[in-house]
Amino acid sequence: MIICIHQNAQQVVKVLMGLNELEISNTVCTKAFWELAEKFPEEIIAWCEEKYSADLNLTQWPQVFHQDLIMASYAVENTFLSGSIGYIDQLPFVHVNRKVLYPTWQMSSDVGGIKGETLLKFKSIFEGINNFDYLLNSIGKIGQQNGLFCYSAPGLVSKFSDKKPESTATSSQLFSFVYSYYNTIWISVLLWCYWKYENKFSLKAFLQALMKKKRFLQKVDLAGIKIQSNKIPETSNSIDVIIPTMGRPKYLMQVIKDLSLQSLLPKKVIVVEQNLDVNSISELPELGSKTWPFEITHHFIHQTGACNARNIALEEVDSDWVFFADDDIRFEPDLLEKGVEEINLLGVSSINMNCKQKGEKTIFKKIKQWGSFGSGTSIVKSIFAKQCAFSSIYEHGYGEDADFGMQLRNVGCDIIYHPEIEILHLKAPMGGFREKPVLEWEQVEPLPKPSPTLMAFALKYYTPQQIKGFKTSLFLKYYTKQSVKNPFAYVKSMRLRWRKSEEWAEKLRVATKRFQETKIPDEV
Repeated sequence: MIICIHQNAQQVVKVLMGLNELEISNTVCTKAFWELAEKFPEEIIAWCEEKYSADLNLTQWPQVFHQDLIMASYAVENTFLSGSIGYIDQLPFVHVNRKVLYPTWQMSSDVGGIKGETLLKFKSIFEGINNFDYLLNSIGKIGQQNGLFCYSAPGLVSKFSDKKPESTATSSQLFSFVYSYYNTIWISVLLWCYWKYENKFSLKAFLQALMKKKRFLQKVDLAGIKIQSNKIPETSNSIDVIIPTMGRPKYLMQVIKDLSLQSLLPKKVIVVEQNLDVNSISELPELGSKTWPFEITHHFIHQTGACNARNIALEEVDSDWVFFADDDIRFEPDLLEKGVEEINLLGVSSINMNCKQKGEKTIFKKIKQWGSFGSGTSIVKSIFAKQCAFSSIYEHGYGEDADFGMQLRNVGCDIIYHPEIEILHLKAPMGGFREKPVLEWEQVEPLPKPSPTLMAFALKYYTPQQIKGFKTSLFLKYYTKQSVKNPFAYVKSMRLRWRKSEEWAEKLRVATKRFQETKIPDEV
C-alpha cells in the first residue's frame, strides 16, 4: 500500500510505502494521485490528511479493500458536498450512516484509498480536475454507476468523533457537480431549492455550471479488472427460502419444484399461506403429502399482508443465508448455487438478482451497488436479515422493500445488483399476497399525496434537504398528470395534500408497534 499524506487536500507532505518514504515529481495532490497510480498499479493508493496519519487503522484496511473494485474513504471531520445535494438526490447513498460500512459515492479527502489499476481507468476522463475533493467525488459518482463499489468505511481509522463533518465545497462547486453528473433538469431544481429554502439566489454559480462538461451517464469500462474477494468465508452455503403466498397454489408449487431441482438445495423452505376466511383450508396439500429434498415449514394464517408473512418466515430461518422469494417466479436449477458463489466472489452480504418478465430486456447490465431492494428476488446473509423486520406501516401499501433495504444498509449490509443471475417473473394475474383492502386514506378528500406509506419512508430516512427536494420534484412531476392547470391553484391543492399525507404518515407511525424508532441522524 502507498500512503499519500497531504495538507488540506492540496500539497503532498510525504509518500510512504511501508516504513520507506518515496520521492515523487508532483507535490500537488491531484497530480501525485495519478503519478502514484501509474508507478504502482498493483498497490492500494491511499490518501490521508496529515493530522489523521497517526490514527490510521492499517490492520483493518485489508478487510475494507478485499477486492480490486473498491473505493473507500471516511470523513473524519470533512466531507466535500453539503447536505444540499439532497435537494436533487434522494437515493440511499446520500444520507450516510457513519457508524457502519455504508455504500456511498461521496468521498472525503480525510482518509481513503483505491487500487492503482482501478484508478487509472478514470485518468483519461478526470485528469484535468485540479481540486482533490472534487476529483475523488467525481470518481466515486461515475465509478459507482459503472460497477465500482464505493463506501464510507469507519474501519479505516482507529478513532473519530461523532460530530457531523463540515462540508468544504463552495456553492459554485456544488452547482458544477450537479450539472456535470446529473440530468440537466436537476440544476434548475437546485437553484429553486437554494432560493426557496436557504434564501440564496445562486445565479452566478448556476450560470458558471452550465459551462462545465457533462459527465451524466459517463461510461467507464471496468470489465478488465478481475473481481476476486480475498475474504475468507465465515459462513457455510446453507440457505433457507421464505415465500409468502395467497391464492396462487399452482404458481407456488412451481416455485417449490424449481427449488427441489437446485444444484445447491435449500435446507428449509418456509411458506406462509394467507387466507382471510377463518373457515378455509389450505390450498397447498402437496407441501405435506409429498416428499421433498428439504424441510418444509408451512404456516397457514388468516391474516393477509406480505410484511407480516415475511416476518413470520424470518423467525424460522436458521441457515447462514436466506433467499427472499415470490410465489410467482421461475428460475434455473443453478440459481442458488450461482447466487452464493457470486456473493463469495464479490465478498458481499446480499445480492439482488435480475427479475424480469417474459420478453423484458435487461436495463442495467453491470454488477453494481443497488439503491433499492427486492423482497422477492434477493439472497441475504441471515445474520443481517434477522436484525431487520418488514414494517407493518407498509402493509398493503408501498415501500416495504425500500424500508427493509434501508434497514440492511444501516446494519452494515450492502445490496448488490447482479444482472447475470436471472429470475423470470410470471406476474400471476390473480390471487397473490398483493390483494389488499381499500385503505382509509383512499376514501378521504383531498387524497393524500404522496402515499402516506411513502411519506412515512421519507420522514424516517431522508435528510431535511431530501424531503424538500422530494416535495419539489413531486410537485413538478405530477403537474402534467392532473387536471388543475392554474399553477397557483395547483400549488395550493398540493400543499394541502402533502400535509394530509404527513398527518396520515404520523397516524401510521403511532398505530404500528413494528415501526422501528431508530431513525438515523437528520443530516450527513
